[in-house]
Amino acid sequence: MTEKTTVRLIDTGFFYADGGSMFGATPRQAWSRRYPCDEQNRCLLAMRAGLVATRCGRIILIDTGVGNKQLEKLKNTSYHFCDLTDLCDALKAYGIAPEQVTDVILTHLHFDHCGYATRYENGRATPVFPGATCHVSRAQWENSLNPHPLEADSYFPENIDAVAQAGKLHLIDADCDLCADVRLRLYGGHTCGQIAPYVRTDSRTVVFAGDVIPVSAQVSPLWISAYDTQPLTSYDEKLRMLDEAAAENQIIVHYHDASTPCSTVRKINHFFKVSRESGI
Repeated sequence: MTEKTTVRLIDTGFFYADGGSMFGATPRQAWSRRYPCDEQNRCLLAMRAGLVATRCGRIILIDTGVGNKQLEKLKNTSYHFCDLTDLCDALKAYGIAPEQVTDVILTHLHFDHCGYATRYENGRATPVFPGATCHVSRAQWENSLNPHPLEADSYFPENIDAVAQAGKLHLIDADCDLCADVRLRLYGGHTCGQIAPYVRTDSRTVVFAGDVIPVSAQVSPLWISAYDTQPLTSYDEKLRMLDEAAAENQIIVHYHDASTPCSTVRKINHFFKVSRESGI
């Protein structure tokens, strides 16, 4: 056990996504002032996992990045993955073996958030963290089994089926406490039943926003990604998260922001402004 609950961030790698897709109906003239792109209109995005060690003895991973088992499948897509980190090597630097991870929280099952939950051994997908309970919302699980054609390309069954077959998949139906310092809350918009873990440390609450607010530039509620399956819901859910974050001075972790891993926000009239944090 640790004396207090700690939070660390691990960059599992980066990839490029089209800026128009990332920012939807927002004009490039506006979003490019807050988030850079290259000459091909591509934005560099991170895949930022969370490592939480709780005072009650849990070792928790929040999202896992894309992993490396599907890179051949993904090479002909518009994404270009680079600087990938082996998550087990990253954990080893903190003295943690894969077998010591007690819980994996997957905010949702899109491949860039859960790919490293499994790996291939002798041609079969197996869980990377064999002793861990994997927490997914029931709505997201069921959606992944029968996705809408517009979302189907984001789901790869080999990322989660082996976890379910091993009896390690735990489905949640509503907001709940994982333990005294970690609460799992559900948000819609980007996809159904996305989990946003709220982690309480001695000094602050850290919010793993997943794709509710993937990059700091999107603290503007109107800046909604074209990847969001329910954009009107995204607007309402962002407001719900941001209002509380501003009122309680919470730290928001931006899973995809290549340069701003986390931030606090201030509400000014009806707008939100990022206050960059040096760390958690």
